[in-house]
Amino acid sequence: MNKKADKKAERTPSQLISERIAELGDWRGKTLGHVRKLIKEADPEIIEEWKWRGVPSWYHDGGICTGESYKDHVKLTFFKGASLKDPEHLFNQDGTVRRAIDIYEGDKIDESAFKNLIRAAVKLNETPAEPVSESSTRKRRQA
Repeated sequence: MNKKADKKAERTPSQLISERIAELGDWRGKTLGHVRKLIKEADPEIIEEWKWRGVPSWYHDGGICTGESYKDHVKLTFFKGASLKDPEHLFNQDGTVRRAIDIYEGDKIDESAFKNLIRAAVKLNETPAEPVSESSTRKRRQA
């Protein structure tokens, strides 16, 4: 392993996320730092991870969301977003499993609604999955 990789391995995911925020040094870093703060306020037990070659990720009994930075936006992708109610319409990217919030320069985040979304994602992870019945498994195999 080279020295640069050794130094990176010594840092915690939280330190790496803080470094990413500082590296960005513009509105994207401020935005990522702000949503990170909101995530921690919504769930003080959240675990920060550094995944997939440098993607800030938050976990509590499973994945909650990732925070990626792009040239023109910050993307918060919720692992089980399609299963979450979104009465305030924060999601602006839909999928069959994941949904995301793309934040562009100048966008304002409804902090209360965002925290509620984080809490709902945690609650979803804490809820045991319903057991799959034998008949539904059989039907899927036959299809």
